[in-house]
Amino acid sequence: MKNVMMIDGQRAVIEYDPDIEMFRGEFVGLNGSADFYAKNITGLKHEGKASLKVFLEMCAEEGIEPFKRHSGKFVLRLDPNIHQAATAASKAAGMSLNQWVAKLIQERAAV
Repeated sequence: MKNVMMIDGQRAVIEYDPDIEMFRGEFVGLNGSADFYAKNITGLKHEGKASLKVFLEMCAEEGIEPFKRHSGKFVLRLDPNIHQAATAASKAAGMSLNQWVAKLIQERAAV
């Protein structure tokens, strides 16, 4: 998956900030913000580990659950024409629309 780095089992989205000429990483799936900056990949890994460690320590001190919980359900709004085409594609694949969309998301999210 592009622009995602795994650090100690957690996903971080990476982007380049041309204003400061550094890479910025931000962990996703946390109950708060933990970001980090570096000029290269080695630095990102090092700073990411440090940022995550501090975040987890602070959560432990405050008694806060560090990770977001997901129900497994979400609402998706589509143009009616796309909805119709997706329904036809899912049926052609021998799946329900839910199964078809879940499979596509799983493939793209690299789970």
